[in-house]
Amino acid sequence: RACLPKTTSHKNTSGTVLNSWNAVWVVLSEDGVEFYKKKTDRSPKGMIPLKGATLVSPCQDYGKRTLVFKITTDKKQDHFFQASHVEERENWVKDIKRAITCLAGGRKFARKSTRRSIRLPETVNLNELYALMRDPDDGVKELKLEQEKRVFNHCFTGATVVDWLISKEKARNRPEALMLATGLLNEGFLQPAGDLSKEGADSREQSVLLDQPDALYYFADSGFFCEGYSSDEDELVKEEFRGNIIKQGCLLKQGHRRKNWKVRKFILRDDPAYLHYYDPTKGDDPLGSIHLRSCVVTAVEYVPDAKKYDIDGNLFEIITSEETHYYLQAATADERKEWIKAIQAVSKSGK
Repeated sequence: RACLPKTTSHKNTSGTVLNSWNAVWVVLSEDGVEFYKKKTDRSPKGMIPLKGATLVSPCQDYGKRTLVFKITTDKKQDHFFQASHVEERENWVKDIKRAITCLAGGRKFARKSTRRSIRLPETVNLNELYALMRDPDDGVKELKLEQEKRVFNHCFTGATVVDWLISKEKARNRPEALMLATGLLNEGFLQPAGDLSKEGADSREQSVLLDQPDALYYFADSGFFCEGYSSDEDELVKEEFRGNIIKQGCLLKQGHRRKNWKVRKFILRDDPAYLHYYDPTKGDDPLGSIHLRSCVVTAVEYVPDAKKYDIDGNLFEIITSEETHYYLQAATADERKEWIKAIQAVSKSGK
């Protein structure tokens, strides 16, 4: 499940190919890819059947877009999706290919039963364990790690996971901790980041988490991203982009002029404290930035002109030190709470 930009290729009466990209909430089901207008919608906007479908990745149909993959249905309709980073695209491609293979063999796609394959005790609750690992004070710490001329942000090592499970008395020894960690990996709570961890995840029928200090992993719902080393010219990058990425995700934002609402991808950075927003269907250049130092951020129940655009609930407002007002909407109440908490922390500590 994730928020991904999507487009469908079709032609008008003159034969000209028309495309428009929109950010949608995507869910892989047992026999297709469902997409929703919003994360909270109960019924999908559409479904792409995977029986008889083919998948192309990387897809080069869009020269100015990166991280695109294409699904072509049995009826030869093309659907294009764009991931936010390489690892996200690889995870989607791997699971969609598995689903297509299952359907071709007359079976329905379903994730393997981790509990049966690695004999997890019935008393183990992976959801609760994952919540404890994500605890900001007492969980597994997310770090910026360098490896093979790349920088991995918001990640940790396999050895760190095993150490944490033993230290919190969730496992009695390393083999037992490794069994739990492998369960978290197979259920999608943890994702492989570097080449070594990906090899461990893909080299056998059952993915295995590696208890090694150079095997890198990240939380599935974190702000993980990977980047190469900067060149000398990159030292000229604006000061506002030098902060660590604290949080990122899609929100609805109200425009300042027309007051209409559009999906934007937001990236929150600290030191200096900035919130940059992007069109998720286009390139890497931000549409704008919000300087958060000494700002005020609060949950609100009413925004002028919001109901005109059927916008209601989970709203919050940012007021900058220059008294510029920004109105945003999260998908859920918990997500709104997380964004407000993160922005408040950055506004106090960042310069």
